Amino acid sequence: MRYAYALTTALLFAGTAATMTLHQPAGAQTAQNEPGAIQVATAPQPGAPMSFADMVAKLQPAVVNISTTQKVTVSTDPLAGTPFQGQNGPGQSVTRPAESLGSGFIISADGYIVTNNHVISAGAKNAVVESITVTLSDRREYKATLVGRDPTSDLALLKIEGANLPFVRFGDSSKARVGDWVVAIGNPFGLGGSVTAGIISAVHRVTGQGGANDRFIQTDASINRGNSGGPMFDLQGNVIGINSQILSPTGGNIGIGFAIPAEEAQPIIEQLMKGKPVERGYLGVAMQDVTGEIADALGIPKDRGTLISRVEPGAAADKAGVKQGDVIVKVGGQDVTPDQTLSYLVGGLKPGTKVPLDIVRDGKPVRVVVTVATRPSEEQLAASANGGFGSDDDATPGDAPDALAAVSLGIRVVPLTPDIAQTLRLPANLRGVVINAIDPASDAAGKGLQPGDLISSVNGTPVASGKDIATAVAASKKAGRGRVLLYVQRGNIARYIPIDITG
Repeated sequence: MRYAYALTTALLFAGTAATMTLHQPAGAQTAQNEPGAIQVATAPQPGAPMSFADMVAKLQPAVVNISTTQKVTVSTDPLAGTPFQGQNGPGQSVTRPAESLGSGFIISADGYIVTNNHVISAGAKNAVVESITVTLSDRREYKATLVGRDPTSDLALLKIEGANLPFVRFGDSSKARVGDWVVAIGNPFGLGGSVTAGIISAVHRVTGQGGANDRFIQTDASINRGNSGGPMFDLQGNVIGINSQILSPTGGNIGIGFAIPAEEAQPIIEQLMKGKPVERGYLGVAMQDVTGEIADALGIPKDRGTLISRVEPGAAADKAGVKQGDVIVKVGGQDVTPDQTLSYLVGGLKPGTKVPLDIVRDGKPVRVVVTVATRPSEEQLAASANGGFGSDDDATPGDAPDALAAVSLGIRVVPLTPDIAQTLRLPANLRGVVINAIDPASDAAGKGLQPGDLISSVNGTPVASGKDIATAVAASKKAGRGRVLLYVQRGNIARYIPIDITG
């Protein structure tokens, strides 16, 4: 997704208004918007110019256009990728040219340039980037070399051969505040040197993508294709962000855009400039957010901590004693929250660091010390993520009426046997019960459960029959909880699912 910014003009209308004053005791707290408490400037204050023109004149020469040429291999066979082979033999492949366009900015007089990784990486699976061209605001063109890139943070560093080039420096994005003006210069849709402005809508915004770098500056400024990799400036001309993404149901601007904060980007760029790989901390766990429903099932506060749905055998978390079902609430004394996720906190740690983890286990506090490992590459992580609850696995175990047990969750289950495990392609060491039938009007069905799913525990207690589930449900109701937490496995993927028991 590409970034661009549109100038927002605020029209302030002067007029008269009637006000009513309420008498309050001396020393009483007053409303934040008490009459006279907020002063609206009728003339620009220091740092808030009537025009951005002087500022832009200084910054614009350091912002560049980045274009790539690519070769994309495509098949002429409409059935390519299937086992079918026509009578004339397998489909032929052809190589076609392709291009990409984005923005960037020079950070040194000798030609180092920052941009987004997706601006210079091959956009298609079978694409190869052949050349990268950098165009300055005065239309000088340079061939660029790729110094390094970091797909996890979506950052890349280029180099052009030049001297005495205009450049800009990173600023301190930690001082950015909601409501501050920001200015962006870039190349939306190839329109070089476009200048736009807006305000900061949020800082430390978590978009839900997950990972160690899911933290952005949000802006209401217009975002369009071609501005990816371009700088976001504060009013002192410092780069406080790198435009990266938009949120849009249509692909066009709706006023919700995101920039990588300079405080996150600068250390990564410095590593790339040194020719060193970017290393991040890693625990080796699968994680789930503690939603209100999960918190209700576990009897813990919501929006606090991260639920561990799986621990990778032999990984750092496993060695430290972290267990499936644990809720990690602190990392090195820092709270795990929706705005400061477990991935973010751990990813920012140097591999080899020893750090305490505060955990809630079965409702009780536990502390373990973990030696942080090195996060695998995105390619390695993607290769290990197969199967899942989005798959079309409709395998259903054969009916065994004598073993079926009706439970209050709107499901009927049968104990897992070796034959059923083989039918469902489940690991032989698993234990639990398998859903045999489900009420389509139940909360379980609404949460995506289906026949063939394995339930191995309820609220952390292993189950071997429908009676075990009913007992766990009764205990939760007695404790005043509105949900139970099922640990459900489908294929190679397992996760916790909260199910309503109030009906």
